[in-house]
Amino acid sequence: MRIERELMRGAGPIAVLTLLSAREMYGYELVETLAARTEGVLAMGQSTLYPLLYNLEAKGMIEASWHEADNGRERKYYRLTGKGKKRLKADTEQWNRLAGAMQSLGVLSTPLLAAGAQA
Repeated sequence: MRIERELMRGAGPIAVLTLLSAREMYGYELVETLAARTEGVLAMGQSTLYPLLYNLEAKGMIEASWHEADNGRERKYYRLTGKGKKRLKADTEQWNRLAGAMQSLGVLSTPLLAAGAQA
C-alpha cells in the first residue's frame, strides 16, 4: 500500500534518520532497507530518496563520504551527525505523541509499545 505524499513527507526524514542511527548506508541500500523493513509501506524510489538526502545534508543532519565497495566501485555513504541525532530524538518523541493520540481516537488498531520498551 502506497502512502499519500503528505504523510510520506513527514515519515520519510525520520525513517531515513532512524536507519542511519544504526549505521552508515549508501543510497540504494537505504531504498532497499526502507522497502524491506516496512513491507513496502515506506518504499521510495531513488528520485524521492536522493532529494531527501540532499535536504538532510544541507540542514546538517547527515554527512556523506565516499568509500570503495568490495566490487571496487565508489559509493557515497551517509551517516548521522550530532545535529541529526538531536533531530531524530525530538522527531521520535513527536511521532510517539502523535501515535498515542491517534490510538486514543481509535485510528490505530494495535497497541503501541511504551517509549523505550522492548517487544
